[in-house]
Order: sequence, then C-alpha cells, then structure tokens
Amino acid sequence: MNMQTRIEQALEAAVAAQEGAGCPPKLAAAIRHAVFPGGARIRPQLCIAVAMANGDTDPELADAAASAIELIHCASLVHDDLPCFDDAPTRRGQPSVHKAYGERLAVLAGDALIVTAFQTLGAAGARHPERMARVLQTVARGVGTPLGIIAGQAWECEPRVALSDYQRAKTGALFAAATAAGAQASGGDGETWRALGDWLGEAYQVADDVRDALADPEQLGKPVGRDVALGRPSSAIQHGLVGAVEHFERLVQGAIDAIPDCKGAGMLRQIVRMESERLVPKAWCANIEALAAERAAVRAATIQTA
Repeated sequence: MNMQTRIEQALEAAVAAQEGAGCPPKLAAAIRHAVFPGGARIRPQLCIAVAMANGDTDPELADAAASAIELIHCASLVHDDLPCFDDAPTRRGQPSVHKAYGERLAVLAGDALIVTAFQTLGAAGARHPERMARVLQTVARGVGTPLGIIAGQAWECEPRVALSDYQRAKTGALFAAATAAGAQASGGDGETWRALGDWLGEAYQVADDVRDALADPEQLGKPVGRDVALGRPSSAIQHGLVGAVEHFERLVQGAIDAIPDCKGAGMLRQIVRMESERLVPKAWCANIEALAAERAAVRAATIQTA
C-alpha cells in the first residue's frame, strides 16, 4: 500500500467512526466536507515517513498519529476561514465549510474534528500504551498553548507580534508534532526528529506568504492577498518577495540537513524537495517581480470592477 492510500484510508476510518446512528446529519456532512477531498496531506506524509524511517513497528499507532494531525489541521482551516478570522469563501477549490453549511455548523465541525483526532489516538494505543502517551502529549503540544497552533491563531489578535513567533506557532508547531509523533509511534526519539518539522514548518509558512502574494486564487484553491488586506504578519511583506523566497530556500535546505542518517533519509529528502517545488515553483523565482506586478494588477482590476 502506498503512503497516500494509507493516509486516506486512515482518515476515512477516523471520520466514519464518528458517523454512527444518532449523529446529526448536517454536522456529519460538514465534517466530511472539511476533510475530503484533501490537500497535499504533507503533515501526515511526514508523520508516516518518519515512522517508516524508525522501523514502522506499530503501523496502527503511526496511522492514528498521522490522521490525528491531519484532522487537527483540517479543524484549524475550518476555524481560520470563519468570518471572525479570514472570512474566506473557498478552501481547496470548494466552498469553505461556513459557506456550505453555515457558521454554527462550521464552529461545531471544527470542534468535532479536534475531539475526533484525540479519540483516534486513544483507540490506537493498545499495543504500545507508553508510546501512545508520548504521541498524545506531542500532538497536544502542537495544538494548544503556549506554542501550538491555537496560540498561533491568537497572535493575530495581538497589536504586535514577532514574525518568527507567529510562524513558529501558526504553522511550525504542527509540522514539528508530525515528525516527532511519527518517531515516537515507532519507538524512536521524538526530539531527534523535531528539528525537521521546525525547519519545514517555518518554510511552509514563508511559502504560504509568498503564494498569498503571487498565486492565482483558482490555482491555490482559496483567496489570495489576504495578508495585506488583514494586516497579517508576512515574510513577503517584511522581507520583500525576493528576500522571502531566499529565506524559504534556506529553510528548505535546513530541513534537508536536519534529517538524521537513517534507512528512510532518501525518501524524506525527496518529499521535502518535491513539496518545495510544489509550494514555490522555480518558474516563479525566475521572474518574481514581474509576476508579482502582474498579480497585483489583476487584483486591483478585480476590486475596481467589483
């Protein structure tokens, strides 16, 4: 079974387990809408790839960890899209959950996904309960306060924030949880693998900032130009597009260098390189200022027409 199939089957099982008799049908539909079809699934890919690099000695727990992290990521997107935050009408090329099902169900669907994540982890700990306890703590650390994704979202409510603190919590925390939990699920040392997630998580946020400035909304599957419109901290704003791309490339190299020597090191390096090209294509970097001007002109014309 390839990695992508393994991830989708684990997610389907986790979501289906919550759709039993008695579940409100609209809530069940909103939850499913939030998870499927998925995006790149990079966080669960990292989790399972690291588990495999550590021997994959408990696939059930590794799958549960990967699923839990992706479910929490999906929950964060549902909440991030709400009118009180980004007010985004689309996500992954389809209506965001609050647009499709209303704000109340979107809030509840996001909450339910977080609970489902921890239920999924708890149900997979029979074989190695001591590992499950460590994975549970790692995932919770990546979600809550003081340094998890909830804290990252809360930084948007503060008058001032250091860009690195914002990026580390908003995006990096769940990447670090993915790599550490993957190792722990297979009996490895989570701290040895946390640096890979830290580097890649920050790179991912910088890439998101660049894409917010450069990407076509149809290509991205969500609105663009939101960082400027909402006054959000952004690498592209703080460093300029050229500086942001250079910073992104340094972070990607840092992620590659952070991969420990192991049987699966080559596969992990390939995942990082492929994701790097997907996020910030080399074609963009060749003529980045011209592309930025073109995108800005298109957005300005769209605003004037509206």
